[in-house]
Amino acid sequence: MSGAGGAEGEGAALGVARLSRMAFTGADLNPIWHRLLRRFVFEPDNAAALMDLSVVEQIFGNRETGIEHQARALEIQQLYRSPCAAAKPSLRLLALAAPGDIGANAPFEFLLEGSDIELMTLYLLPGRPLPESLPEHDLAIIAIAESAEHRPQLEALSALKARWPRPILNAPERVLDLSRERLHRVLADAPGIDIPVTATVTHEQMAALGHDPTPISTLLSDGAFPLIARPLDSHAGQGLAKLDAPAAILPYLAERPEPAFALSRFVDYRSADGLYRKYRIVFVDGRPYAVHMAVADQWAIWYLNAGMKADAMKRAEEAHFMTAFDADFGRRHQAALAAVQERIGLDYFAIDCAETADGKLLVFEADIAMIVHDMDDPEVYPYKRPQMRRVFAAFAEMLRRRQHKSP
Repeated sequence: MSGAGGAEGEGAALGVARLSRMAFTGADLNPIWHRLLRRFVFEPDNAAALMDLSVVEQIFGNRETGIEHQARALEIQQLYRSPCAAAKPSLRLLALAAPGDIGANAPFEFLLEGSDIELMTLYLLPGRPLPESLPEHDLAIIAIAESAEHRPQLEALSALKARWPRPILNAPERVLDLSRERLHRVLADAPGIDIPVTATVTHEQMAALGHDPTPISTLLSDGAFPLIARPLDSHAGQGLAKLDAPAAILPYLAERPEPAFALSRFVDYRSADGLYRKYRIVFVDGRPYAVHMAVADQWAIWYLNAGMKADAMKRAEEAHFMTAFDADFGRRHQAALAAVQERIGLDYFAIDCAETADGKLLVFEADIAMIVHDMDDPEVYPYKRPQMRRVFAAFAEMLRRRQHKSP
């Protein structure tokens, strides 16, 4: 992203999509890190360089340092422009974002990289009003992912939405429904869907449960061991654990300093062959698209730990999931997917899900900030890039259609 306002003209930054792509393909980011660090020392007001430095630090695993660099950048300016492939963009999209790590906001750069659509990101700072003048834009979209930290910004945007000068996508009040607790209430009685109740419990309540399991039903209405626990608002498996019995709770808490946790019942979603299959599906303007599928012999699956690259049989299964989605998985769960879209009601979001033994769609979570990308090696995954290009094209087409609707 390049700076705007006080940093206009200081040169375009690389942006999160390009930096992530370089890291994903094994490029050495150390020379870039050194160059950005020098710019930070000699050009302390270069907000664009600071934002890039923030991304690189987070890619290196230095989350707190990255957030510190971002905070310095946002003190200088709140608006940033992503690289655009066209000298004269066909559409100007303003993404409304919040401070935080890479996962705090929807990474729309991945969807618009190389397009003729200009992406501008305006960061809304806690306790501060909107800037007096907004940048010229044709369309706005909420990029702020649901979390306890960012609920105030989403609530404030919900109040402002009716007065926004342009059409605005991803209604903030709908984003608020994506919290793990609310999502169950939104989808619980939908046809063809299984979604466990999720409850927020304090560290002290968890400890009490470890000493005496009898109050479990008072904390979790459908609760029974085994349970799934994770720190509140955590993602990507951070602190995720399966607790098979009360005796597992206190050892888990001994390693987790967080004050609150999300607790839900464990659903065994193994297929008949003993393997677990987890799917990511993105919804664009009401239509579901396959993003990826992971197959593993363990329940805690992420694409990177499933060994997809090393197993041709797994990739063949993923290729079928993606290329035959409309005729197979999508048709099998047509009613459930339609209910997900209708009840969540966002213009753009994604879900992680599985299939239960009785054929229901098991929904793990929904979010607007799940990464949807085309960075995988096309020689290893030849089926992925064409599918991702369809998703990107659908996103761009949605923006163009919405551009002409009244706010």
